[in-house]
Amino acid sequence: MDELLSNIKIEVPEGIYIKNPESSELGKKIVEHSIILIDEIGFEDFTFKKLGQLIGSNESSIYRYFESKHMLLIYLSSWYWRWIEYQLVIETFSIKDSTEKLIQAIEVVTRTTEEDKNFSHINEVILNKIIINENSKSYLTKRVDSENKEGYFSSYKRVVKRLASIVSDHNKTYEFPTSLASSITEGALHQQFLKLHFKTITNCNNNISPTKFYTDLILKILSND
Repeated sequence: MDELLSNIKIEVPEGIYIKNPESSELGKKIVEHSIILIDEIGFEDFTFKKLGQLIGSNESSIYRYFESKHMLLIYLSSWYWRWIEYQLVIETFSIKDSTEKLIQAIEVVTRTTEEDKNFSHINEVILNKIIINENSKSYLTKRVDSENKEGYFSSYKRVVKRLASIVSDHNKTYEFPTSLASSITEGALHQQFLKLHFKTITNCNNNISPTKFYTDLILKILSND
């Protein structure tokens, strides 16, 4: 699997960026350090001016890659979900048993992220923290419908649709596979957030992971259908 992943190029819809950050060392540096800075100070306080100071570059140079910090957040979110989709495909394609395939798919979508050495300029562990805390800010805007039409959220939607397909393969009579898949995908982020910040209103902790919770929940739902 490591050999397969090493040859994978994460592609983000072109309309999200002005210039592809993967095309230059400066672009990769912008992405790398934006992840670090957003994690450190939060998206609200993050600015291109602060990022420029961090990387020793003019603020204007960052605008040559992204028109706004909102578009940068969409880029990071899109990259993350594309990365998750690749893992979902690679880790489930050879599994024939539908139950085992479903369990593995749930694990991919809900597990704690580990750093992937195949992408040296992106720390996936820190990016996962940003997705947990900031992902909803990429689409909870007045522009969500027009941005959706442009395909900016296609990576996220593909993860949900792939998971829904696996749910349907496991239980062909279940009426709500897409709603269930989107609930797992979004709910896992929410449970991770609660685990970090609102510990008294979740059972997830150092011993009980969101993966364990959702595996138990989904298998019971589909077995009772």
